Amino acid sequence: MKKVLFLTGDFTEDYETMVPFQMLEMIGYTVHTVCPNKKKGDTVKTAIHDFEGDQTYSEKPGHKFALNYSFDDVKVGDYDGLVIAGGRAPEYLRLNEKVIEMVQHFFTTNKPVAAICHGIQILTAAGVVTGRKLTAYPAVGPEVTLAGGIFQSIPIDEAFVDGNLVTSPAWPAHPSFIREFLKLMGTKIEI
Repeated sequence: MKKVLFLTGDFTEDYETMVPFQMLEMIGYTVHTVCPNKKKGDTVKTAIHDFEGDQTYSEKPGHKFALNYSFDDVKVGDYDGLVIAGGRAPEYLRLNEKVIEMVQHFFTTNKPVAAICHGIQILTAAGVVTGRKLTAYPAVGPEVTLAGGIFQSIPIDEAFVDGNLVTSPAWPAHPSFIREFLKLMGTKIEI
């Protein structure tokens, strides 16, 4: 059975946490949702980001999301893949040294990584995007470039794959984002 480490935190984007988590569990993966300084059973607050014609996304309170694993119990070598949710959580999660070390592990071992929206901020802080092609929420594009990545401007409902990395601009891309991550994980769905 495949194991996935799922990084999230307070004010993560609601859909970008709830939907991938549920989709990956539906496939049969063991998915450990974690947040620094929190343990199994603790919750994170989520935020719903929507595209309503303003200059940027709107933000509304989301659901509470219960973590199912303790951050301090993570043994990063036990996981087959990593998923990083977007929203506002990445802006502070990237300040945690253990989070950065975890992310770097997946790149040095060439294991599948999926990051969406602002989750890419953790990748840029980890120094793993140099020379890589990837996408993110457009406002994160300058960070990708400054970190040495090659920002890809794609439709909001698509995903971009470069080697072991799949990225997407935002939650409307979930179908392609998860489909591409499953391919990287070696999982096939036959209809």
